Amino acid sequence: MGKRKTLSGLGSRFALVRLWAVVVATCVAMAYAQPPTAWVTTWTGSVQGPYPVGNPSAQPQLDVVFPSAETGARDQSFRLIVQPDLWGRQARLRFSNALGTRPVTFDGVHVGLQWSSAALVPGSNRPVTFSRKRSVSVPPGQWVWSDPVALPQLGGVRAMLGRKLAVSFHVAGESGPMTWHAKALQTSYVTAPGAGSVAQDESEAAFPYTTTSWYFLDAVDVRPTVAGARTVVAFGDSITDGTASTLNGDDRWPNVLAHRLKRVYGQRIAVVDAGIGGNQVVGPAEYSPQRAFLGGPSALSRLDRDVLSLSGVQALIWLEGINDFSKNGNASFEAVRDGMVQGVGRIRARWPKVKVIGATLTPALGSTSAAHGSPEQDAKRQALNAFIRNSKLFDAVVDFDGATLDPATGGLKREFVPESTTGGPGDRLHPNRAGYLAMGMAVDLAPLAGPAPAR
Repeated sequence: MGKRKTLSGLGSRFALVRLWAVVVATCVAMAYAQPPTAWVTTWTGSVQGPYPVGNPSAQPQLDVVFPSAETGARDQSFRLIVQPDLWGRQARLRFSNALGTRPVTFDGVHVGLQWSSAALVPGSNRPVTFSRKRSVSVPPGQWVWSDPVALPQLGGVRAMLGRKLAVSFHVAGESGPMTWHAKALQTSYVTAPGAGSVAQDESEAAFPYTTTSWYFLDAVDVRPTVAGARTVVAFGDSITDGTASTLNGDDRWPNVLAHRLKRVYGQRIAVVDAGIGGNQVVGPAEYSPQRAFLGGPSALSRLDRDVLSLSGVQALIWLEGINDFSKNGNASFEAVRDGMVQGVGRIRARWPKVKVIGATLTPALGSTSAAHGSPEQDAKRQALNAFIRNSKLFDAVVDFDGATLDPATGGLKREFVPESTTGGPGDRLHPNRAGYLAMGMAVDLAPLAGPAPAR
C-alpha cells in the first residue's frame, strides 16, 4: 500500500514536470512568434559636404590621405568609431551619399567593438550586407540601410555601456566629393589611397592615419533589449555638435543628458546628436555640392533627413539661431522666429505625439569670433529667447541661457570660456566641458521621458 502511494506520488510529480515543460516550451514559442522589437536610432552624425567644406576640430593634416577633394576617397578603407547610446542584439547602418556628385560603391563592410586605437576586440568584427550582398552602390543624393547584423556582446547590457563600435568599410574606386560630418570630436582611422579592402582586419596595422571626422556613415539603429525604448534628438549647431568639448571625451551636453537619463530610466531612452557646427535655422537659402557652406544645409532643409527619417523618436530639443544672427547669416529675429514655427509645424504634422522642446540660446556677447559678439546680435538673441520662453510654440523649454549667462557681463560665465579640445583661452561663444556639463544638468527629464519609474 505504501509502495503504491509512493509510485502514485512520483507519477504526480512527473506529470507536473511534463506540464511545466509544456508551459515553458509554449512561452518560448510565443516569444519567438512575437514581431521583432521596432528599430530605435542609437547614433547619428548629421552629414554635410562636400569634404573639406565644414568646421572640424583638432583635425590632422589630410592631404596625404585625401589628395584631391574632387577625387575623394580612392580604393581605401575607413574605420569609423561611434558610440551607440542604446545597445541591442541587432543593428543596421545607414550610409549616405547625400552631398555626393557620383555613385559611391561600398564593400567589405564590417562592424566590431573597438578595443583601443584602431584595434578591435578579437573575434568581434562581423560582416555587413545590403539586400544580402556584400557591396552596395549609393547614387548621388541618396542613402541606404544595411541588412540587420548581430552585434557582438561582452556580458550583458550594463557591460556594454560606454563601449564603441568600429564601422569599417572599403570605398571601391573613386568616391568623388565626399559626404561627411566634419566635427566628430572622435578619432577615427583610414588607410592610404590605393590600400584596398582591409575592413576585415581586426588589428590597427592596416589603418595608419587618423581623422576627427566621420565619412558617409550617418545613422545606426538597434533593436533594443527593453520594450518601448525610444530616442531623443538633440538638433542644432556647433553648441550641440560639441565645439570646445573634450576630444574623445564624449562630454557634449547631449552626452551629459544621456548619462542622466540612463541613471533614471535605464536602457529605455537614447539621445542622438544631430548638431552641425555653423548650422543655421534659415540659411543658406541654397545648399549643394557646387554651392557648399561651412555650416551645412539649413536646419529647415535638413529636417527630413536628419530628424524625420530617424527611428523611434519620442522627443526633440532644438537649440539654434546664434549663427543666423552672425555676420555670416545676418538674419532678422522675425526670419528665425518664423523658421522655427515652420520647423515645429512640420515635426508635429509628421509626429503629432512627439514632444518638441525649445532651448534658449547661450550668450555670445563679447565673443572673440569675428562673426559673433556684437550688441546688435545679442539683442536678436534675447528677442528669440523671449519668444522661445513665452510663445507656447514648444511643449517645454530648456533654459540654457540661464545655465550659462554671467549677469554681470552679459556673456558666458568666466569658468565656461577656456576651451577643452586642444586648450587655449576659448572664444566666449562655445562653452567648454564645464559649460556643457551645466547645460546637460539643466534639462528637465520629465518632458522627455515622463515620470521616473518606481524602484
